[in-house]
Amino acid sequence: MAGDGEEALAAFVALHGAALRASRVPTRYWESLSRKLRGEVFDAGDYFGIMQVEEVDEEEEVDEEMEEQLKKKPNPGNGPCFKVIVTNENGLQASNPDSVFLIDHAWTYRVEHARQQLRRVPGLLHRMANLMGIPFHGEVPDEGSIEQVLQEMWKYNQTYQLSQGTAEEKVPVWYIMDEFGSRIQHSDQPSFATAPLFYMPQQIAYTVLWPLRDLETGDEVTRDYAYGETDRLVRKCVLLPWVPTEVLDVSCFTPEPPDEHYQAILAENKEKLPVVINPPVYAKDKVFKVFTDIQQVLSNLTHPRFVFTDNEGEADILYNFTHFKDYRKLSEERPEVMVNQFPCENLLTVKDCLASIARRAGGPDGPRWLPRTFNLQTELPQFISYFQQRDRRGEDNHWICKPWNLARSLDTHITNNLNNIIRHRESSPKVVCKYIEEPVLFEREDVGLVKFDVRYVVLLRSTRPLQLYSYDVFWLRFSNRAFSLDDLDDYEKHFTVMNYAPGVTLKQVHCEDFIPLFEKQYPEYPWTTVQASIFKAFAELFQVASSKPAPLGISDYPSSRAIYAIDLMLKWDTSRDGKRIMQPQILEVNFNPDCDRACQYHPTFFNDVFSTLFLDETDNCHVTRIV
Repeated sequence: MAGDGEEALAAFVALHGAALRASRVPTRYWESLSRKLRGEVFDAGDYFGIMQVEEVDEEEEVDEEMEEQLKKKPNPGNGPCFKVIVTNENGLQASNPDSVFLIDHAWTYRVEHARQQLRRVPGLLHRMANLMGIPFHGEVPDEGSIEQVLQEMWKYNQTYQLSQGTAEEKVPVWYIMDEFGSRIQHSDQPSFATAPLFYMPQQIAYTVLWPLRDLETGDEVTRDYAYGETDRLVRKCVLLPWVPTEVLDVSCFTPEPPDEHYQAILAENKEKLPVVINPPVYAKDKVFKVFTDIQQVLSNLTHPRFVFTDNEGEADILYNFTHFKDYRKLSEERPEVMVNQFPCENLLTVKDCLASIARRAGGPDGPRWLPRTFNLQTELPQFISYFQQRDRRGEDNHWICKPWNLARSLDTHITNNLNNIIRHRESSPKVVCKYIEEPVLFEREDVGLVKFDVRYVVLLRSTRPLQLYSYDVFWLRFSNRAFSLDDLDDYEKHFTVMNYAPGVTLKQVHCEDFIPLFEKQYPEYPWTTVQASIFKAFAELFQVASSKPAPLGISDYPSSRAIYAIDLMLKWDTSRDGKRIMQPQILEVNFNPDCDRACQYHPTFFNDVFSTLFLDETDNCHVTRIV
């Protein structure tokens, strides 16, 4: 039997050891934890109890110590206050290998499904309302109670992320612990630690609870809600959902990060910068051998001066779908080989970097063509100060949280709830951008006035000198429901990316049809004028992105070429002379965009791209020079 136990433990450690180490669960608890998980042993009730804390009547005299305790009202909700205490008569010893406990999860969800689940899952709303101290009467879910739970849940939920699977499966999962786990209060000197553990054999997540010191009967079970955060100001900000406070004295000034920030990004990306080379010169009639793993190129590039090769070693052009890393080796051994990427182009294509380099154009607030953006990992206090200042002035405070490096609107959330934004910082690295509260809308006959965004494909031939082109066709995406600044989790009202959502209408309008419709709706704003302001924004963006040497800017490697897709919206703004204008708002820059629609409707697309980028010939190509 002992052998079986050892085998079971070895199998458990093989599956979960890395996660347990990352969560700093002491190894002395692993065997007991393995056994409790296998047997689904929830024995916390033998050691702990939930105690209701009496509210002290205001008229009663209280000493200073009691007053201080009251200020730290333990429960985040509005109802009765609770805390968890050790009830076992022998107390609890941290050295005891059995002093580890499982906490079940009452609700597990992804944010975009929360409202729907509260409406549809029997008993869920009732349980959550009770747990959060929200009055709820009757059996039928009502929208008011649902809204309250959706607001309050950010004081109760925790998060984890699966490390494997599709992009959709890697979107953070949020969960609320059962009544026992949710009653454990915060302390800066916690008596316990907790960590989520996804138990592979059952495909279920639990929370693991273990003591940080010996406890006696009656001692309180607490945990650190800002675990791992050592900076005092950042801790104060992270704890704001439970300990409301103002940070108006913090400057919301966000200068560009120091040079070391970009050096660290380069190291993290494991990108090796090229050595200095002379710009290669090619014969006027040279036929270039292209090595590519992109099917759209293989199927659509028919220009006579390009032929495909399966041998990467003999290629003149490397046109890769994945990120190229070792530019040093390429520049030293084959400087004449062109590549469809620029060293350090992630400064454009990763959202936090885009916001950082854009400050070169517009100062700490950023340029007018980029929504005000904060990096939640490094600029949380500045963001909260800015949010609270806007709140005090009565200004619109809708924001959109976006992961640094995910596309297709995955894990992207719109909210005016500060607690929501602060907690999203825990799930994955994110920026928070001012949501465009007054977008330029497009009249859809079947729907009404909807949001739309525009995608331009730009071609970067060189950064020094800067040579930037735009493909002459642009693409449009539309929301499916009339816009209004409510129902913030209504995807089809607030988002335009419909081509990945199953069973959702995808409205397509070609740009040649869109322009006359747009100009009919906005006769004072001819598209040529709007597009000129868009191109001006593009030019500024690429000028600041290449204004400093790598890794502080995009490298000026002479053998690099690239295409990017830039997604943008238009918002109503006021010019310096008081006129109402359509101001472009760059949303993101995409590396190696999907060009399927481009090839489908414009068969010469890749011929034009290759001719512009690699032959420097733009005659008869559907491109316009921006810079």
